[in-house]
Amino acid sequence: MGGDDPHIHVESKVVRGVAAVRDMMASTFGLVGDLPSRIATGCGLRAPYAMTSPRPENVTCLACREYARLEHLRFADELERLGRMPGSTISADQAKLAADRHRDLAKRFSVAE
Repeated sequence: MGGDDPHIHVESKVVRGVAAVRDMMASTFGLVGDLPSRIATGCGLRAPYAMTSPRPENVTCLACREYARLEHLRFADELERLGRMPGSTISADQAKLAADRHRDLAKRFSVAE
């Protein structure tokens, strides 16, 4: 299924995944779109969707693990800034909880565990 590449990758939009958007659309509107057969990955390859995972324990491509770690750290910082903005729809406490969750994911993606 993965051709010559035996590794499990992360999609390039690891924080805002295609599957999560698909699930939200399905639960909200009852619409289910097709998932792409090949997607861009964190390491720059295009891999079969079936050879990707958002779960740190499953990802074997080291470049993708590092990419996902950095993306989750960047998103955590973005969430905290959003929570501090005047008029934000989420409180600073909610933003901190979400940011902590992404920092935990970043730690789990860390190559040197």
